[in-house]
Amino acid sequence: MKDKRSKVNRKAVHVVTIGGGSGQYALLSGLRDLKGIRISAVVSMMDSGGSTGRLRDELGTLPPGDILKCILALSPHQETARVIFQKRFNKDRRLKGHNAGNMLLTMLSRYTGSFPAGVQALAEILDARGEILPVTIDRATLVAELTDGSRIYGESAIDTPRGHQRETIRDVYLVPHHSDAIAVYPPVLDAIADADIIILGPGDLFTSIIPNLIVPGLREKLSTVSAPIYHVVNIMTKFGETNHFQACDFISTIEGFTGRKISGAIVNTRRPDDRLLSLYRKQKAEFVSVGYPDDGCRLIMEDLLETSGDVIRHDPEKLAALIERIIADGSSQV
Repeated sequence: MKDKRSKVNRKAVHVVTIGGGSGQYALLSGLRDLKGIRISAVVSMMDSGGSTGRLRDELGTLPPGDILKCILALSPHQETARVIFQKRFNKDRRLKGHNAGNMLLTMLSRYTGSFPAGVQALAEILDARGEILPVTIDRATLVAELTDGSRIYGESAIDTPRGHQRETIRDVYLVPHHSDAIAVYPPVLDAIADADIIILGPGDLFTSIIPNLIVPGLREKLSTVSAPIYHVVNIMTKFGETNHFQACDFISTIEGFTGRKISGAIVNTRRPDDRLLSLYRKQKAEFVSVGYPDDGCRLIMEDLLETSGDVIRHDPEKLAALIERIIADGSSQV
């Protein structure tokens, strides 16, 4: 019996994260150095802005930007790699505005013949500690339907509202580019089936997290697994996406797209100082108050704030330490 128990204790806890953008970068940066876990990062493939969008439109590739962030986050060479791979070209007319990492990932994908193979190759170069999985390898455009019935096409357009009176988002869906359907990348389903704990977010709700959940096959898979699902609630609202949201609004929206109750919501309790909040108010962003859901969702509340560089974000180390405790105290049921 003792031998069996020690064998179980040695088994790495499989943590699956689902998201994209800077939020998933922060989460993975913290999780990377935790002992006794293995990581699978499921990443949105709907980014359409900047260098990523140009490569998608000019070369017909899948967008590399969010995947690159995840590879950098999971690399033990993160700081040095960020300087090199996020360096932007300025001299060559065609290369101007692209960063080195996006170009390398795109070229590796074209040379190997598949985007996942290119991702694996770059992860190997940077010794990434975990697997990085595109949620789909089918090209698609994210479309948002607003409360006035109008539609916005493309992640970057949805992410950057124009004007001061844009209606909020009522629904989002995907439009395929060159096929009749979009499907989840099969290794994503394998990772979710094997997961001990699944973490959604943090990140922009409608442009980083939900684009994963609406890929056909993923929601259905989440409904079949017993692994607990936790949602890391954003610290600030996003104009045009989550205006006036409280934590309970994030939770109910996520549950509407997962089709199941989440096991718990991780909520920051520390309020940024008034000076910083005033800067964010200029972007029509507000601090997310807790609120209290009436459906019995477990709230895990703690100071998770980091504000260096006048940017409000989750502190990777604080967030990782909290997740480690969730796993250790048995509340993750692993």
